[in-house]
Amino acid sequence: MSKKTLMKIGRKTNPRIPNLIADLKDGSRNNDALIWRDIAKRLEKPGQNYAQVNLSKISRYAKENETVLIPGKVLGAGAINKPVTVAALSFSATAKQKIAELGGKCVSIEQIFEENPKGSGIRILQ
Repeated sequence: MSKKTLMKIGRKTNPRIPNLIADLKDGSRNNDALIWRDIAKRLEKPGQNYAQVNLSKISRYAKENETVLIPGKVLGAGAINKPVTVAALSFSATAKQKIAELGGKCVSIEQIFEENPKGSGIRILQ
């Protein structure tokens, strides 16, 4: 990825974000997977607009053993009652603990992108 490409993405205080956005856009083009383009566009917005999702919302909308992607942070408020794989930019310590206790997994967006480049079977929550 060139410096010019990163400049187009804009200034982010977290150096991880511009690289992630560029990788998601490339992956979207290479794999014909529009989900990654959608996530990249959401991450291009200011950080204060990133999703902050509580476990109770994940529990309400996710099916058992489903993969859920949060373009932001997962917070530990509420209860979760089924094992799910959650991909997000970051997790609170409480959220990680509660997800792991039920046999779920917490992964980064980079990890889920590597594991599933086509983006099939992923539900986006915001």
